[in-house]
Amino acid sequence: MNARLDTFSYDDDIVRKFLFATIIFGLVGFLVGLIVALQLANPAFNFGPILTFGRLRPLHTNAVIFAFAGNAWFCGAYYSTQRLLKTRMWSDGLSKFHFWGWQAIIVAAAITLPLGYTQAKEYAELEWPIDIAIAVVWVAFAINYFMTLSKRRERHIYVAIWFFIASIITVAVLHIFNNLSIPVGPLKSYSIYAGVQDAFMQWWYGHNAVAFFLTTPFLGLMYYFMPKAAERPVFSYKLSILHFWSLVFLYIWAGPHHLHYTALPDWASTLGMVFSVMLIAPSWGGMINGLLTLRGAWHKVVEEPVLKFFVLAVTAYGMSTFEGPMLSIKSVNALAHYTDWIIAHVHTGALGWNGFLTFGMIYWLAPRLFQTQLYSKKLAETHFWVSTFGILLYVASIYSAGITQGLMWRAFDETGRLQFPDFIETTMRLMPMYWVRVAGGTLFIIGALIFAYNILMTWRRRPAAYEVQVVTAAPLSAQPAPHHAPASGGAFARFIGMGWHRKWEAAPLLFTVMVVVAVLVASLFEIIPTFLIKSNVPTIANVKPYTPLELAGRDLYIREGCFNCHSQMIRPFRYETERYGDYSKPGESVYDHPFLWGSRRIGPDLAREGGKYPALWHVRHMEDPRSLSPKSIMPAYPSLLTNPIDFGGIQKRVDAMAMLGVPYGEAVNKAEQMARDQAQAVATDVQKNGGPAGLQDKEITALVAYLQRLGTDIKKPAGVAVAPVPAKAGGN
Repeated sequence: MNARLDTFSYDDDIVRKFLFATIIFGLVGFLVGLIVALQLANPAFNFGPILTFGRLRPLHTNAVIFAFAGNAWFCGAYYSTQRLLKTRMWSDGLSKFHFWGWQAIIVAAAITLPLGYTQAKEYAELEWPIDIAIAVVWVAFAINYFMTLSKRRERHIYVAIWFFIASIITVAVLHIFNNLSIPVGPLKSYSIYAGVQDAFMQWWYGHNAVAFFLTTPFLGLMYYFMPKAAERPVFSYKLSILHFWSLVFLYIWAGPHHLHYTALPDWASTLGMVFSVMLIAPSWGGMINGLLTLRGAWHKVVEEPVLKFFVLAVTAYGMSTFEGPMLSIKSVNALAHYTDWIIAHVHTGALGWNGFLTFGMIYWLAPRLFQTQLYSKKLAETHFWVSTFGILLYVASIYSAGITQGLMWRAFDETGRLQFPDFIETTMRLMPMYWVRVAGGTLFIIGALIFAYNILMTWRRRPAAYEVQVVTAAPLSAQPAPHHAPASGGAFARFIGMGWHRKWEAAPLLFTVMVVVAVLVASLFEIIPTFLIKSNVPTIANVKPYTPLELAGRDLYIREGCFNCHSQMIRPFRYETERYGDYSKPGESVYDHPFLWGSRRIGPDLAREGGKYPALWHVRHMEDPRSLSPKSIMPAYPSLLTNPIDFGGIQKRVDAMAMLGVPYGEAVNKAEQMARDQAQAVATDVQKNGGPAGLQDKEITALVAYLQRLGTDIKKPAGVAVAPVPAKAGGN
């Protein structure tokens, strides 16, 4: 019987669009990364108020994750999905909407983040209108993708598509739950969660954003493009199944390990640690499956730059997914957390795994998309070695910096005192390593420029008009029903035989439902208790809401990105309590929307900053940090002494906090006047001690009010003022 055949063509135009966006935004993200590396090595590279480290660092992370890696995933997914399903994407219009919508979101991020509009949540900094736009574009992408699945001409969905499905579903869940907030203005909002709750939700999102945006989709790309480049089948189908389901189920539990020894309940971070350690098995199963796909083709690795990129990428994946679980172990985390060790770990994955897999994929795709030969294989080879050496320099220097930080912070001398009591002493030890990082990053960017030139020249050799490939395939309705021979030997043998999974692969809706179940079971098991955590957090009678002026100052602290350098979470270790003061309690942050516990210490912890120095010290420190600490690498913020406070917007912010349950009392009716009165008091104190006059309506006054409040509720009984101590050199 002759089956009816459909004739169609693939939409490669959308793939080409995402390919160019990947290259362009990759170069932008890498360049901003080099700038922030220079800013840490020499503060002269901060060009305020917009181009400072605090504002550029989230731009760098968002550009690399969502612009570079995101576009790379979409590029590979649109190419591979159409061929694996033997069908064109369901809607060319939705494909274009996805592309242009995503680029518009990236541009919006590139504008708003340097301007200081941020939610202060790592990898989720973008404000509420952009979050809504992300949701709309993501829904369009999901509809297009799942409708394409429904009209496929290949009955069984291949392993790469499993990972794409899991990524689409999980990213949507993560994005929605973590970004729930109350808008205050066009580009300002407050998270509906506070303190412990907010920290838990953020790192449930933060860890799994890495998992389901930088790991699972790129595993899907690995499973398609690596066998294609090697001209070998995937090493093991069964290992693919075990890799996928164990990874999807285990990964979602791991986020709380980012909060070891913080005010988060111990059971939550311990649970995250247990599941993180278990992740080694599926992660290395995927790495082994990828590398062994090259069995019998290792001679090609010597000859083909594409395979070199893939091999290094999968190796970096293996290294990162071994180190990640190790860092989740409490004893290791105690040393590594807040240090540059974490930065080195992240960049091993981002540059090695995501970067090199993307480079290899595009080198493989370019000749096929542009219907010509790659411009220069030698340039691709040069790119590989230059960028590889750059990565080695980068991670070696920053691993060294991280371990140096951790050991110096906890060092005691023979008298039992901190051996390095001034934070700046540690910072100065890192300077040579920071310059080596700059050198490594520069080499990586040089490699990326070689890559961009090679692809550009390949594109210029394209034909005048692309030849449209016409494909024929039978629709599913014309194909015979699949027959799965039952495995012998009992239920266990049938399970191991994986026949059940072949049935799932032929039913994408069922497959998707099972992915949703795997993700939600783990998520709800952790999320539901977080809503109970709020009622279980011990209250502290002295902890009161921020005054209207302090709230405005906190928003300025967020705007300038100070949370990128300073933590506000003292862990219960002697070396931390000796340096910073009493350890942080859960009840201290019940009014913090969002939480600002931080994830890195480029400067000292500020949880007990209030009353440590006079108000004038903070004014001088923000105006020119090096006037108080000549070796400081902190940016200067002189504009804070001239920018006016937005007194008119303070009432709206207090009202929003009241809607979130913050007991503001009379401030709900007269927030602006209360803010003006406190600003006048702060400005008078500054002037009385020899500082500049006329600061009562300047932003610096609000920021000083916030900094002077930090930790004072815990330090002193209610109603007792905190006396300032004489100023001394310090800071970061």
